[in-house]
Amino acid sequence: MDSHSNPGMPGAGMSRPATTMNSAVEANARQSWLTGALRKPWFKAAVAAIFILGAIAAAAFIYTNRPITVRVVSIEENLSVRVFGLGTVEARVVSKIGFEVGATLVELKADHGDRVAKGQALARLNIGEQEAKVAKARAALLIVEASIKKANANLDKTQAVLAQKQTTNQRKQALADRDVVSQQAAEEAVRDEAVAIADVAIAQSEAETAKAQRIDGQAQLQFEEIMLQHRTLVAPYDALIIERHKEPGAVIKAGDPIFTLIAADSYWGLAYVDEARAGFIEEGQRVDARLRSRPQDAFTGRVVRIGLESDRASEERRVFIKGDNPPPQIYLGEQAEFWISVAQLDKALLVPEDAVQGYNGREGRVWTVESGHLQRRLVKFRHRTEDARLEIVEGLPVGARVVSRIENGLREGRSANVVEVKTK
Repeated sequence: MDSHSNPGMPGAGMSRPATTMNSAVEANARQSWLTGALRKPWFKAAVAAIFILGAIAAAAFIYTNRPITVRVVSIEENLSVRVFGLGTVEARVVSKIGFEVGATLVELKADHGDRVAKGQALARLNIGEQEAKVAKARAALLIVEASIKKANANLDKTQAVLAQKQTTNQRKQALADRDVVSQQAAEEAVRDEAVAIADVAIAQSEAETAKAQRIDGQAQLQFEEIMLQHRTLVAPYDALIIERHKEPGAVIKAGDPIFTLIAADSYWGLAYVDEARAGFIEEGQRVDARLRSRPQDAFTGRVVRIGLESDRASEERRVFIKGDNPPPQIYLGEQAEFWISVAQLDKALLVPEDAVQGYNGREGRVWTVESGHLQRRLVKFRHRTEDARLEIVEGLPVGARVVSRIENGLREGRSANVVEVKTK
């Protein structure tokens, strides 16, 4: 008989009840372990921690995905773009003047702060030695004039002798042809005429030499008179004396400065402007200025010159400003602040520079709010204001609002509510 169909056989009839019993035992064991674990403090703490972490994660997800409130910039009108430059008060024409010769300084006729006219005598040197040289040159010229008169008289004499010899020679030659006089006498007459011609030539040469000596004497006299004039220092133009460098009695050398002058009404300001901000500066632009000694006063002017060479160390450009209303008293070298108006914007959208990421002087990325969600846009800039705001000129879609400050939580696609920033 088949053992699987025989209920009396022990193999098949006992296998299933044994398996069921094992399963029941395992289930009872798991239940007992779980019941015991639930009673353990560490298990309760672990479950509580998992629950707390889950709650925190859910709260963080909800918090980070809630609509964020951001401040956005608004369009401004009639905005003046100005560039700042720090500089000093200078003069367009500054001269350190002195004598062209050296001697003892005997007289000063001007001092610091004096206004002088062109040609006005300012100082004098000792002239005794030079006056003697002038007198000597004049005497030499008088001697030359006398020599000229003597040479002219000698020339007249030799010419008269020549005329006589020529007449005598002609007469004797005619007589010699008729054998009235000897041939020797005729030859002597020819010789005498030749000698007279030579004497005239010598006299003419002496007269020309005397004339040349007169020109030389006149030039020498003129030179000594000019050297005498150089002993007097005169103002080269209408000027203000800034400084006096020497005192009477000092022995000076040629070229030593005696006075420092500036041309009258040639004051201007010298502003040093960062090269990165100087690109829009042009001649004729309006400038507002403030002097350090007079901060309560407002001064204006115009750009009259832009230096063609920048400072290689400070990377600054020199800009010269002519004032419209300078103060009555100017102090060279005084520190001054200048604001140069480089543009007037009818309408402009400006974003603070610190709200721009990756700014390279021309473009950068800004955060925008578009249809209620945050986006990042690469935009281009043009002007930069003195309070470090950049004018956006390209890269924004229609209706986009630009975020004015980078904050935590900015993420592309996140919902955002806008608060408009009002510029004062």
